[in-house]
Amino acid sequence: MSLTAGCVVQPPAPVVRTVVQPAHVAVAAPPVVSVYVDPPLYQPPPIAVAWAPPPMLVEVPPPPPFAGAVWTGGYWTWQGNWVWAAGRWSAPPQPGYGWVQPYYEYRDNVVVFVAGHWSPPGVAFVPPPLGLSLAVSVAAAGVVAGLAPIGPPGVFVPAPPGSRLGLIVPAPIGTPPAVVVSAPPVNNVGMRVQNTTINSVTNNTTINNITNVTNINNNSQTVKVVAPASATASGRPFEAAIPASAHLAAALPPVVRAMAPVPASAKPVAALPADRQPPPAARSAEALRPAVPGTPAAQQAAAARPPSQPQPTSAPLSHPAPQSRPEPLMSEAPARRPEPAAASPTPAQARAELPQRPKPPGDDARMAHEGRPPVAVHEGGEQRLQRPPRPVSAPAPAPRPHPPAPSHGHPEHPSAPHEHAAAPHKKEHGQ
Repeated sequence: MSLTAGCVVQPPAPVVRTVVQPAHVAVAAPPVVSVYVDPPLYQPPPIAVAWAPPPMLVEVPPPPPFAGAVWTGGYWTWQGNWVWAAGRWSAPPQPGYGWVQPYYEYRDNVVVFVAGHWSPPGVAFVPPPLGLSLAVSVAAAGVVAGLAPIGPPGVFVPAPPGSRLGLIVPAPIGTPPAVVVSAPPVNNVGMRVQNTTINSVTNNTTINNITNVTNINNNSQTVKVVAPASATASGRPFEAAIPASAHLAAALPPVVRAMAPVPASAKPVAALPADRQPPPAARSAEALRPAVPGTPAAQQAAAARPPSQPQPTSAPLSHPAPQSRPEPLMSEAPARRPEPAAASPTPAQARAELPQRPKPPGDDARMAHEGRPPVAVHEGGEQRLQRPPRPVSAPAPAPRPHPPAPSHGHPEHPSAPHEHAAAPHKKEHGQ
């Protein structure tokens, strides 16, 4: 009893559980590639990218070099990777053309991107329609994919400089990405850009009881950037009116000075990568119409065609035409019939085979073309061709053999038979 009375029982000590919150691991940003972009003069087709663009960079624009200059660039564009499109002052390509800001949209776990471009007067920007099927653009060789977009679906701009990778900031269509340059960095979802407003100021001046009304319209189109305390890296809420002009927004003092590098080359690159270039324009119906053989268009097409390319035909051939010698033209003289060679000509035959007088060029061809065969006529021991008179109504009868001519009284000149037309025969040697 005494032993049990002096025993003190102490309760067990409470167990303290410590919950360790995982720290945010900062992902190192990849090296920045800066280029000058040659913007197109039309709205380019959209591109689908698998990861979000990096946070914005700081690029303070210089003063405008001339009146009417437009600040283009200063945004992330796609060239097989997100590269920085350096800003510069440019003149519109044609009067009335306006600059259209780049377009970013988070849709179906990808980023739908439309590069900045010039727009003709009266042509409004058309967002990519819903349900559009886009193939994800292929990254360049050696490019490591970034983080998927972190934020609500819809149109957005990249996060402020120094923000967490992958974060996006919802914004209206047409918002310049530079409006978030002066905003604080964010590491959580919550920052957004609200609709634009226009502020107008009117000044009235009264002098000597005469009221002169002077309207000074300071139309400064602005947007409002807001963020709760849970979204900013500093833990303080943010709200500010930012100019909607890209060069004015980029000129504001930034919170994090993440400066954009200067492009290594002054030669601009195309706004679209090589795998996303639009197809060539379709040829017109006039260009697709087959050319008629023998026309100047067909002759020009045949001259421009490579030698190895076959000649196009209007209808397919069932079998190739046989290779044969073309028929002689009507203007060609008929070939002479070969004469048998004499074994040993006599002196009389040698004198009879005197050199003949050359015929006028084209005489045989002209007579053959007119359908009147030449007639052999003997004059003074020489033989020449004479054209018979042109028939009037009926064609000339077929030539008939002529009886041997009587002897000329010269034993050295033997008579030879010959043929001629039905025309009157001219007597020789006075006969």
